[in-house]
Amino acid sequence: MLKRTLGSLVLGGALLASGSVLAHHSLAGVYDIRGSGSVSGVLTKVAFTNPHGAMYLDVTGADGTVTNWVMTTGSANTLANLGFGTGGPNTVKAGDAVTITYFPARNGKPLGFIRSIVLADKREIQISSGSSED
Repeated sequence: MLKRTLGSLVLGGALLASGSVLAHHSLAGVYDIRGSGSVSGVLTKVAFTNPHGAMYLDVTGADGTVTNWVMTTGSANTLANLGFGTGGPNTVKAGDAVTITYFPARNGKPLGFIRSIVLADKREIQISSGSSED
C-alpha cells in the first residue's frame, strides 16, 4: 500500500510539473512588443519547427563586422499557411537576402520576433499580428 501511495504521489508531482513546462509564454516576456527594429542581411539557416521557427541572419554593420541574428517566428503551421516551407510561394532558404522587421529582445541581444519579412523580389509578408501572444 505504501508503494502505491508513494508511486501515485510521484506520478502526480510529475504531471503537475510537466504542465508548467508545456505552458505557452507571452511574447512580451522575451520581446519588447512596443519596440520595433529592422535589419537586412543574408539568411544562413532557416528552421520551420514547432513551437516556434527561426531564421538565422548575418547582418553586416557599417564597420564591416558581421553579427548573426536569430529571428524567431510563429509555428511551422502558421508559416505553412503563409506559404513558407518546402516549395511554397514564400519559401526562403540559406543564401537569400532579406529585410526583416521585428520586435527586439528585451535583453538587447541580436534576437527578434519577426513581424514581417521582405523577400529578394521585394514582396513583403506579414508574419506577426503584433499581439502579445503568438
